[in-house]
Order: sequence, then C-alpha cells, then structure tokens
Amino acid sequence: MIQYDYLIVGSGLFGSVCARELTDAGFKCLVIEKRNHIGGNVYTESIEGINVHKYGAHIFHTDDKNIWNYVNKYAEFNRYTNSPLGLHKNKLYNLPFNMNTFYQLWGVSKPSEAREIIEKQIKEFGFKNPKNLEEQAISLVGKDIYEIFIKGYTEKQWGRSALDLPAFIIKRLPLRFTYDNNYFSDKYQGIPIGGYTPMIENMLKGIEVKTNVDFLSDKKQWIKQTKNIVYTGALDAFYNYQFGVLEYRSLDFNNESINIENYQGNAVVNYLDKNVPYTRIIEHKHFEFGNQKSTYITKEYPKEWQMGDERYYPINDDKNSVLSKLYKDLALKEKSVFFGGRLAEYRYYDMHQVIASALSLVKKLSNDD
Repeated sequence: MIQYDYLIVGSGLFGSVCARELTDAGFKCLVIEKRNHIGGNVYTESIEGINVHKYGAHIFHTDDKNIWNYVNKYAEFNRYTNSPLGLHKNKLYNLPFNMNTFYQLWGVSKPSEAREIIEKQIKEFGFKNPKNLEEQAISLVGKDIYEIFIKGYTEKQWGRSALDLPAFIIKRLPLRFTYDNNYFSDKYQGIPIGGYTPMIENMLKGIEVKTNVDFLSDKKQWIKQTKNIVYTGALDAFYNYQFGVLEYRSLDFNNESINIENYQGNAVVNYLDKNVPYTRIIEHKHFEFGNQKSTYITKEYPKEWQMGDERYYPINDDKNSVLSKLYKDLALKEKSVFFGGRLAEYRYYDMHQVIASALSLVKKLSNDD
C-alpha cells in the first residue's frame, strides 16, 4: 500500500518548499490540498488582467540573502515597496510612524522636536508596569500616536478593548526619525511579477498534486499510503480537537471591480477609526504598477473565527497558549508526522520565516535519512 516517501498536506509556502526540496533530494512526494487551488493563503488569481491577492495582501520581504535567492529561483520579483497610508477622521497619514507622520500630526520638521513630544507624552501618560495593550502602547509611543493610529485599528482587528488585550501583543512599536515611508526595513522586498501562483506552480513542477482533497476526512487511508507526512493544517484539527479548539481571528473580504483606472492611488490604505467596519482597502493593481483601464479593490473585515472560517491570526492569550502547548507536546511524540507552518505551529509567520522553517525541516529530514 505504501506509494510515497512523503505525503505533504497543504500546498501553501511551507508545503510547497518541502515538496520541492524533498523531491530534489530523491524522495517520492505527493501533495494534497483541501482547497480547489494550490498556494494556500499566498494564492493570487488573475481577474481582468489584475493579479488579485485572494487571502489578503502578501508582500515579500527579508534580510536573508539566501532566502531571497531561493524565491528568485522560482519567480522574478518587482521593486514594490510597501508604503501604506492610514486614514483617521478623513485625514491621511504616512505609515510606519516616521518624520512624515510626525509632521502631519504636530507640524514638526526636525527629529529632535518629534522626540521631545513623544518623550514628554510617555513621561506624562506612560506606565512603569503596563498591565494591558493600551498601557503598553502609550508607554512606548505616547498618547497621540496611540489614540490615532493604534487604539481603533487594534480593537477592530482583535474584536476586544485594548484594555482587555495583553500587553505582550505589542513588544515594540518602531519609531523612525527619518522621512522614510518604507514599511519594512528589510534589504530585499518585492512582489513576484505575475503573482504568487506561478511561483508556487514552479516550485511544484513535476510533483504529483491533488486538489479538493480533505486529508482529515480520510486520514487512515492516507497514512497507509506513505512512510512520512508533512502536515501544514490546523494542529488541533489533526488531533480531532481532543483538548479543545484553538482560537483565531478571521477575515471577510468584500471584493469589487470598479470601472476606473485608479481608486485610491496606493496599494494599501488602513482605516484607523473604530466606527469604520473594515481595517483596510487593498487596490491590487498597485502591487505590480498596473496600467489597466479598470481596477479591483478588496475591503478587509476582521471577525471572530468560527468553525468553517479561514484561520488567520492566532489568539496569543494565556488560554490558547496553554492549549497549544498540549497539542505541540503530542506532535513532538510523532515519529513519522512532521508539523510546520502557521496553522500547524499555531503561530504567526512572515513568508520568509515560513520558507526558512521549511528548509530547516527538510535539512533535518534529509540528514536523518
């Protein structure tokens, strides 16, 4: 019955990198995917000539030259630089917090003036031992930045008052005292020309892939067909939720094709006010400097995750940390099942971190064999 060395469950970045590297190392692999397409959450779909990020904006960035060289084997990247805007009470601000932002806030033009205002506010309103996210944020950046840029957006994103969110969610809030709107400080940054789907297709070239296959609904049969499994799905689902359900925040996407060339002039505009139900609007054509006659936008609405929804952001509170550890301890005891990626590790990963983690696992597996 055994037909494969490795069954890879999920065709997102983690699964696709593992499949490519294990195949190149001489192992016979099968990739199965629950959705009707490959690529996981980085999947892009061409709509009216525009590559649409179907599961939210994905901007590749890394300081690791080896990771950058790795992805460039499978796609050519453009020079897109993430420079989002934030809209608060009908006024636009540059993000991340930099001298442009401070000028828009306070009319100051010198770094020393901005520092003085921030330090004064931290001293006046800050907390020595922050007990929640609000106290932590004010202690890091002062009252103005917190109230305009963080409070409403964060409470929308997490569906909870900032007073009820743990302080550790915000470990640091970068303040830039230069006129630099580049959201990431990484050396390498861009979007694959033509979208992420062709990049994943190139990774999976020559590898057997089956879509519309739910591994968990026929788990025993799949296990019989393979020596090993690389599992990238939800960790608690693999163990049939025996300790309880791990919680997430989810998203709803409202997509709209608009018959104008340019809707908002930027790929990403964040809506900072709590009374606006969506957190941001993505205009996809700007990721690839498109000049199409029409445009395509997506509004992102955060919501509580329920069974059947897509899982996006793990809830890193005490309850879920304890629960996830129970599942991770079970996973560590597995001899031929290897867990990786956001869902299987119940942690938030950037794309370059997912790839690094997958390469690390393959190296370990290859050495073991």
